[in-house]
Amino acid sequence: MSLMISGFYASITALLVLGLSIRVIKQRRINKIGIGDGGNSELALAQRVHENLLENAPMVLILFILAENNGLSAALLHCFGTIWIVARLLHAIGLSKGKGGLHFGRKWGVLLTWLVLLGLTIVNIGFFLGL
Repeated sequence: MSLMISGFYASITALLVLGLSIRVIKQRRINKIGIGDGGNSELALAQRVHENLLENAPMVLILFILAENNGLSAALLHCFGTIWIVARLLHAIGLSKGKGGLHFGRKWGVLLTWLVLLGLTIVNIGFFLGL
């Protein structure tokens, strides 16, 4: 079975990872900090936004690949994939812009990420149970 849909959303996720990594590098260059965050809050925030995506992406993408391989419909895969990308964009923007970490984008980014993670988990357990 082809994993073209999974490949597409994994690639979009990789572009997000790359973009957030470039943001960290820019902060490192501006502030001349090679390792760690040097106590710089802007660099620490850029790192945290990048790390959060890296913490969530592996499990979601594994579940996504498994769901596609198990035969989840293209329409549902695109629903999950679109929500995933929107969630991660919302979270990155919200965490970057929010004062004290509070922002619409961060809240909804987390909730939508959890929704995708839970939804794909249920789908894959359903496949296992033959539902």
